[in-house]
Amino acid sequence: MKARLLYSFKQGYDDGATIEMMVWEVPQPVAGSSHRYKYRLYYGYPGKRVVGYDNETGKGDHRHFEGEETGYEFSSVEKLVGDFLADVKAKRTT
Repeated sequence: MKARLLYSFKQGYDDGATIEMMVWEVPQPVAGSSHRYKYRLYYGYPGKRVVGYDNETGKGDHRHFEGEETGYEFSSVEKLVGDFLADVKAKRTT
């Protein structure tokens, strides 16, 4: 089995921000993760990430928020996307 794209979404905002979400199902867990999903969720401006969730090889599941990187406890794709969108909403209303 090759990696299979499950979800892809990209949208620009009038203020120049962009949101992009990509989730793949992979045959084996990415190094540092215990599930079979590879993901990259991004919200920011050109040259400036504001919110990000990803599971880069070797780093495992983690979150970028307000300039800090912290671990993220992955439980499902639905919760991942919900947590990300809640962070984006918090940043867009501040």
